[in-house]
Amino acid sequence: QVQLVESGGGLVQAGDSLRLSCAASGRTLSSYAMGWFRQAPGKEREFVARISWSGKSTYYADSVKGRFTISRDNAENTVYLQMNSLKPEDTAVYYCATSSTYHNSVPQASSFDSWGQGTQVTVSS
Repeated sequence: QVQLVESGGGLVQAGDSLRLSCAASGRTLSSYAMGWFRQAPGKEREFVARISWSGKSTYYADSVKGRFTISRDNAENTVYLQMNSLKPEDTAVYYCATSSTYHNSVPQASSFDSWGQGTQVTVSS
C-alpha cells in the first residue's frame, strides 16, 4: 500500500504563491493517477485538481483554474500543486490522494483510495 505525505503549506497573504508537495512511499507513484482535494472548516472536502499517470492530462476545479497547476515527477515519486494568486477562500487543509482511474471531469472523493494526512494552507486578506 502506498503512503502519502503532504508538505509545503503555511500562512501567506492574498496574492502570494505556495507549492505543495505530496511524497509517496511504499509503491511507485507512476502506478496511480493522482488528485488534490481541500477541506475548509465546516465544509465538505472538495476537488481541486487531478493528473493522469504520465502527467500529460490534467483537470482543475473551476475555482482554481488558471491559478493552480498540478504536476508530477514519477522519478521522484512526488506530485506537486503550484498555487498562485492565492485568495482567502483558498484557506483549507489540502490533501493528495491516489486513484486507479482518470477522467477529464470532477471526481468524487470516494473514487480515490489512499490519502495523505493533509497540510494546512491559510491565506490572509
